[in-house]
Amino acid sequence: MNKGGDVHLQPIQPLSKSDQPSFPASGSTADGHMAVFTKTGKFEDVRDDVEMAITGRGLVVNNVSHVGEMLERTGKDLGDDRQIYLKAEALEFCSAVVSRKMMETDPDNIVFCPYIISVYVLPGKPNEVRIAYRKPQIVGSQASQAALKAVDELLSGIVKDALQ
Repeated sequence: MNKGGDVHLQPIQPLSKSDQPSFPASGSTADGHMAVFTKTGKFEDVRDDVEMAITGRGLVVNNVSHVGEMLERTGKDLGDDRQIYLKAEALEFCSAVVSRKMMETDPDNIVFCPYIISVYVLPGKPNEVRIAYRKPQIVGSQASQAALKAVDELLSGIVKDALQ
């Protein structure tokens, strides 16, 4: 569901020593381990769009991790009051069909499940909501590689739907 926000697809490089993220012009991160997209809008709207894109496929969100709140709370306990996120949540889910095929090809592929899509806002950019997921490594036999590509296509499709 589009809430009228602008969509900007831009990958993010790993954090440099200066602690400032950099934004390359295209593709995913330099080593391809994650995909990060931005959308102009409100956190709650974009988060709901992601959840609807997941549940619209007949999948169930198993858990929502309130990462931003946890870091804020534990930062105070650790004596570090730097704000990392204005808001940040990670939505955890699974697909019985895709996951089963993935693990039938190689039982060790269990490490790629459950799937997680993160939604977050950085300080200083309150109207830029980021949607990110960890890209599965395409490894193993040809069957395993095909199953892992299906996982990546599922995650990519969910994000694309949420961005519309």
